[in-house]
Formats: sequence, structure tokens, C-alpha cells
Amino acid sequence: MTASLLKIHNQCPAVDLLNIQEEEEYTLNILLNTEWYLKEEFWILFYSSSIWKKGRNLITTLMDLMVEENVSSLGTAADAQHQTPTTMTNVIASTPTSNDSRLTPNNGCRSAATSESSSSVITPSGIADDTLLVEISDALSEKDKVKFTVHTRTTLPGFAKSDNNVVRQHEEFVWLHDRFEENEDYGGYIIPPCPPRPDFDVSREKLQRLGEGEGNMTKEEFKKMKSELEAEYLATFKKTVAMHEVFLRRLANHPVFRVDPHLKVFLEYDQDLCAKPRKKTAIFGGLVKSIGKTTDEIIFGVTVRDVNDFFENELQFLTEYHGHLREAALRTERMTQRHKEIGECHQKLSNALAQLSTTEKGLMETFCAKTAEIFEKVKNLEVRVASDQDLKLGDTLRYYQRDSEAAKALLIRRLRCLAAYEATNRNLEKVRAKNKDIHAPLEVQEAEAAQAEACEKFEAMSACGKEELVGFRNRRVQAFQKSFVELADLEIKHAKSQYEYLRQSLLVLKEIV
Repeated sequence: MTASLLKIHNQCPAVDLLNIQEEEEYTLNILLNTEWYLKEEFWILFYSSSIWKKGRNLITTLMDLMVEENVSSLGTAADAQHQTPTTMTNVIASTPTSNDSRLTPNNGCRSAATSESSSSVITPSGIADDTLLVEISDALSEKDKVKFTVHTRTTLPGFAKSDNNVVRQHEEFVWLHDRFEENEDYGGYIIPPCPPRPDFDVSREKLQRLGEGEGNMTKEEFKKMKSELEAEYLATFKKTVAMHEVFLRRLANHPVFRVDPHLKVFLEYDQDLCAKPRKKTAIFGGLVKSIGKTTDEIIFGVTVRDVNDFFENELQFLTEYHGHLREAALRTERMTQRHKEIGECHQKLSNALAQLSTTEKGLMETFCAKTAEIFEKVKNLEVRVASDQDLKLGDTLRYYQRDSEAAKALLIRRLRCLAAYEATNRNLEKVRAKNKDIHAPLEVQEAEAAQAEACEKFEAMSACGKEELVGFRNRRVQAFQKSFVELADLEIKHAKSQYEYLRQSLLVLKEIV
């Protein structure tokens, strides 16, 4: 034990510190009877252990009790123990309560829900200077909408609160992304790709069809299929939350984007940003904009000769790389779909054998029932393999497909800037030739100023763009390395699990025969 833990143990011998560190659940009464939760070391241990990640259902009770005790009790308790009272001013995350339609992404598949007036956890204010921490602490699915609770902790100047929670919808994330794309000052930066729109239509249709066919199946079959579909819905929901959180964290971690006023409004303004879902006209406008980007890529790629080999090579590489990512993502999707189809085939075999077992007697009945159970288990294993492949490989490929598109957009903006710079050079030559007999006329001065401004803008964009592209290269290599290693470990784990299960199942079937 550390010195601080020994100190607590001496003061509160009723508390088993080692058990507190290792167990996910512990006795609340002991903590309250010894007033251990009022001590600074409790919070240090609490946040450094797995309890914070897996035991957040305790937080509401703790905080309600602390509010009743009043904040002044902290100072009283500290004086009584001859200790310096801890300053606890930063609110961490919304406190989860049980609700089937809600999810706290930080807790895996746990359901969670909070209102803005609910209790919150207080954490020590040991946040470094110039810190901006953003997370989605809670999410709620309501019909076709998903409401994300965005939790922000910051020490940056300009924020009204160092700790804040706001509720945002997907359209507001799109609004924030568009503000960054429209800002010409960010032309030399890779704008993080906008998170995809939440799409639960497939899962909802399956649940609806299941409800309509409830009368044609047994209660056990209905319960099992409903559980599987709900798990599929929840997995999609978790991915949606994760993609939106990645978008915000990339903005918050960027040295330039983090101080953008629109990001500050997004994180701090507690009212609706009036970002409405896109109508058909807006969708058509987005299509025209996309066609315009493709046209710019073709035109500038042919008419503008890049003076820097680094950017020319990067554009060629990213164009080819993006195509490979798109193809790999499609093939991965087909692969995971085949695994699911294999699982469905195993399920059909299991159902047929289960029905057959009801018509047989004796050993044949036992044999068919056990075989049906084996096929159902194998089906679950195949579905798990498909889910992990889609999570570790498919999601990574799709994300960097969008991210490489954002990197290409940077290069196209730079080519557009280069074309404007070359146009100012040609214009300056024409003006000088036209006014060569006049000493420094106003028209020449204006052309020179425009040329100097275009040159400065192009050089700044080039320097910034090179740094961004190098960072993009390092980021994607690390991401793919992590994804591939985790996928390989999971594939080995699933293969061993399937082999061991089938081996044991064969032994059981031989004993039956």
C-alpha cells in the first residue's frame, strides 16, 4: 500500500482498501459510517481505480448525501483530521440511472439517463492549464433523434464555466462541421470528418417485423430473437455515440480548432442552435457542392502544376489510397455479412434439430436436442466474430476513408490557392506592362499588394498543410496498427474458443451415442 492508503487505513480500519481497489462493488454503509467519502484520498483512489469505470451506479447516492451534508462539512471534516481541505469544484459526468433506451458510452453497454438537474460527481480540480476535455457522457434515443449530452471540462480563458453539460443533436454536429469548412482561415488544416447520421432504420424494421410475428413463435424463441435484435440496436447506438465523440475530441485536441468561437458556442450555449434537419433542397445543394469538389479536383489537377513535389506526391497517394480504403471497406462489409449468413444457417439447423427432437424419443431425442444447442452456440460465435471484424476493421476503414477525403480536400484548397496566386502574378505582369512608362501608379501598387497577399497566404497554407499531412500519416499508421493487432488477437481468441467448444461438444455427443 502507498503511504496515503496506509494513512486512510489507520484512520478508517473498517475499510478494506485492497478490496476497494479490486472489486467493482463495495459496501456503501461502511463508507458512510466512517465518512470516508469526505476524505481527499478517497477521490484519488476512486478515480485511479476501475470503480470509476464500472461502478458509477454508486455516484448518485454519494452525491445526494454530500449535498445534504453541505459543502461546509468538507472544511469541518478536514479541520477535524488536521488536513488541508480539498477543492472540489469540477463536475465530471451525468449520473446514470436505469432506462432501456439510454446508453452511457463510457460504461460499455450500460443503460444510462440523466437530466441536467440531476446529481453530478465532484472531482478534484487538478486540471492542467490550457486544458479542454470533451466527452459524450450520456445519450438518449428518441424515435428518429439521438440527443447527446456533451460534457466539457476546461481551463481555457473565455469559457463562462470550467465545467459544463449541454444537449446536442446530430444536426448541430453537422452545423459545427460546416462552420469549420466554410472558414477560409482553416484552409491549410485537415477538418475532422463529420460523424455519420444515426441510422437505426434497419434495426427498428427488424424489431417491428418481430413484433408482428410474435404469435407464430414460442415465448422462448421470441425472447431470444428480441434480445439479439436489441443487442444489434445497442451496438449501432454505441458506434454512433463513439463517432460523434471522436469528432469533438479531435477538435478539442487541435491547437487551432480548440479556440474557435463556434466550438465554444457549441460546447457552452445551453439552448438549441437552431440547426434543422436537412431538407431536400439542402440535400440537393450538398450534392452540387460535392460535384463541385470533384470538378475542382479534376480541373486543378490538370491545369495547375504544383511547384512542390511533396504535395504533388501526397495528392497522388491520397487519391489512390482513398480508392483502396473504399474497396477494402466494401470487402470487409461483405465478409462480415457472410459470417452473419453462416450464423443464420447454423440457426436454421438448430431450429430444425430442435423440432426433430420433439418427435423422437430416448437417445435420439437427447442427441438431436444437444446438437441443436451446439449449432445455436456456434451461430452466436459466428455473430461475435462478424461483430468484432466490423468494429475493429470495418469502422477503422470507413473512418479513414472519410478522413483521407478531408486530407484530399486540404490539397485541393491549396491548389485553388496556388491558382489564385499564379493569377495575381499574371495580373501584375499585365499591369506593369501596361503602365511601364508611369512611375509606380496606383494600379501597379494594388496589383503588387494583391500578389504579396496571395503569396503570403499560399506559403502559410503550404507550411500548415505539410504539418497536417505528416500528422495525418502518423495518426493513421498508429490507428491501423492498433486496430489490426486487436483484430488479430480477437480472431485467435475466437478460433480457440470455437475449437475448444466443438471438441468438447463432440465428446458429449459420443457419450450420448
